[in-house]
Amino acid sequence: MINHSQSNTIEPVIELSDIRFSWDGHLDILDIEHLGVNPGERIFIAGPSGSGKTSLLNLIAGIMSPQTGVVSTAGQEMNRLSGAVRDRFRADHIGFIFQMFNLVPYLTVVENVTLPCRFSAQRRDRAAKRSASVEEEAIRLLKKLGLDGKVAAGHTATELSMGQQQRVAAARALIGSPDIIIADEPTSSLDKDHRKTFINLLFKECETQKSTLVFVSHDTSLEGLFDRTIQLEDINRI
Repeated sequence: MINHSQSNTIEPVIELSDIRFSWDGHLDILDIEHLGVNPGERIFIAGPSGSGKTSLLNLIAGIMSPQTGVVSTAGQEMNRLSGAVRDRFRADHIGFIFQMFNLVPYLTVVENVTLPCRFSAQRRDRAAKRSASVEEEAIRLLKKLGLDGKVAAGHTATELSMGQQQRVAAARALIGSPDIIIADEPTSSLDKDHRKTFINLLFKECETQKSTLVFVSHDTSLEGLFDRTIQLEDINRI
């Protein structure tokens, strides 16, 4: 848990300053004076559909760039890097849990989890140091998230239930201890009890790996589980 009394002495792992973003260069979607997230924080971002939550996540990850302002993520000003450098930086430092999971259907469960390590030597090395191999680290994460990795190892992602696929997606995001985990509506397909169970498991692994969690959801009943809630409409001047 973050000690917010010390937050002014901590260098933010995510910081947005004077951001303006639009799809067409004319109608702004986001106009944010400042947003800061400290290392290790678990942040809940709330807002109605169409309010710009996914656009905000894409700016943080460097998938998109603002028209004006600065986006600093894990010590890098993302919108001042070339596209290729941003891609490599993202692979090293950011793990994603997508709403639709985006698992590769023809890969096994373990192959899906280890996929980020194919694109990031840093994450591959960190994963291998935590377990006997990258594959063993994948199985460890799956087990920590409530899925028997050894049983699932021979299955493809499409052979699993939605809840199981969600755990695979989370393990894939966590492998190699990225600085930041970005979760975009990852619990929308789960019932209330399974949502809280999943989030508590995710919290434990983020704490173990010292990863910052940025979590977007419509489900405001989950807010109390997080260190801090950001209402997008409160910081977006649009």
